[in-house]
Amino acid sequence: MNESRATGKPASAGANTDPTISKRGKARQKTSDDEALPRAERERLWRIENAEAIAEQNEDVAKHGLPFAKYRQF
Repeated sequence: MNESRATGKPASAGANTDPTISKRGKARQKTSDDEALPRAERERLWRIENAEAIAEQNEDVAKHGLPFAKYRQF
């Protein structure tokens, strides 16, 4: 018996089978076999792919300061 007790539907009904969609339903871009690469290599690739966004964010913080800095108590 492979049914969900709460719904009475088979456990696989509505299951996400798309590997580019995470458990929370958000799509993610799959650039390679992420799981096959060592963690350090995945991190290196992530940094390369996101270098422009990180630089823009750092520039914005340098220009305007941290968001909500006036509310920080430390």
